[in-house]
Amino acid sequence: MASTSTEIDRDTQGARGSETKGVGRYADVNGIKLYYEIHGTGRPLILLHGGLGAIEMFGPNLPALAGGRQVIGVDLQGHGRTADIDRPLSTALMADDIAALITHLKLERPDLMGYSLGGGVALLVAVRHPELVGRLVIISTPIKRSAFYPDILAQQGQVGAAAAEAMKQTPMYQLYASVAPRPEDWPRLLGKIGDAMKDDFDFSKEVAAIKAATLVVAGDADIFPPAHAVEVFGLLGGGKRDGGWDGSGRPTSRLAILPGLTHYAIFSAPALASTVIPFLDEPTPKES
Repeated sequence: MASTSTEIDRDTQGARGSETKGVGRYADVNGIKLYYEIHGTGRPLILLHGGLGAIEMFGPNLPALAGGRQVIGVDLQGHGRTADIDRPLSTALMADDIAALITHLKLERPDLMGYSLGGGVALLVAVRHPELVGRLVIISTPIKRSAFYPDILAQQGQVGAAAAEAMKQTPMYQLYASVAPRPEDWPRLLGKIGDAMKDDFDFSKEVAAIKAATLVVAGDADIFPPAHAVEVFGLLGGGKRDGGWDGSGRPTSRLAILPGLTHYAIFSAPALASTVIPFLDEPTPKES
């Protein structure tokens, strides 16, 4: 499919008052006009936000990450500056969008980092398009619906178009209304998110087959027990034996449980970048 890019210059306020200039573009890929921004230079990292969010939700972590690499932040289907299209809000379809963007940008196995919904999308890119992925970081991302605490499942059941007016009081709506091409689509987005949340899922078998070096990150007060993050780490080959005095027994993948962080704070907490950057800076097995 032929694709085009429209360039937009944007200034994003960075950590400690510094500014990182982001170059925003639209790419026509996979049947959607996908918005993305480029920050920094170096090895590419695709950064994917959570549900009802946008690129901006990573706050100071974006310029921190861009200090040593090229960060490509994406607004997923129906979120931020990417208008919705006539299809369900599916992590599998959005993963195919990201795969198409990687091909469109001619990137050589970029790293992927996603939070919550974005983590699910990143995970499925690694499952469905393993040849396109370098290293993988999934943050606050359950791999099966049953991992959520029961009260979270009850809250998810209340998300829908009918809640649109009440949710206009939230920071999520304020961000959406400030950047969305059609702010009136807010009820439509909530309806699609609500429908998606009702679907059962369990990607345990798929995760066990992932070959990409993966960092699993969760808060110790997340929307699922820390034990679930340990379970995901185990499926990726972690926690099977002692790492050894010289570290030779360490698994390829990593696990980080960040203390004192909730699902609603982890994406903008400075501890996230300081945890992720050393992992991304490690040489891949091919480079070793």
